[in-house]
Amino acid sequence: MQITGGYLKSRKIDSPRTSNVRPTLSQVRESIFSVLFSMMDFEGRSFLDAFAGSGIMGFEALSRGFGQAAFIEKDKKTYFLLKENAKKLGIDASFLFGDSLKVLKSLDCVFDVIYVDPPYQSGLYDGVLMVIKENLLVKQGGIVILEHPAALKIDSDGFTLIKQKKYADKAVSFLNCESS
Repeated sequence: MQITGGYLKSRKIDSPRTSNVRPTLSQVRESIFSVLFSMMDFEGRSFLDAFAGSGIMGFEALSRGFGQAAFIEKDKKTYFLLKENAKKLGIDASFLFGDSLKVLKSLDCVFDVIYVDPPYQSGLYDGVLMVIKENLLVKQGGIVILEHPAALKIDSDGFTLIKQKKYADKAVSFLNCESS
């Protein structure tokens, strides 16, 4: 898998060999960062990849100018692969091991962008949004990005939908937290 933009463009990362990981397609990544760039300047901003998997979204964020990135991953082999990929790319980032909901509840920092892409059938979307809102994890003016099945109805109470893009059977929703 290749990074599609920024100073690491065309650099390859190793992807986990597990059916649980569904990396975001390159053209969807391009679109997400294009939309995000129209909303904010990336320089010095922080990015959290809440269900990291391959880590491609966090690596893209750093490549495109985000100042900091953090990755949460609960699969041990995938966690170590993420760290190895970062080392190969020469990237300094934070890697958090564990269940995303539990890790999110324990964080004492805030982010400019939180990317949420759990396993589609996990039923975690509403719970993650609730934890983000209750723990004030997104900065004032920050954005939560959800990648989800297009047909899925998400309870975004406490958030404002800024933009939504659909790609066949998946959608990407950009949200602001109303209480931030």
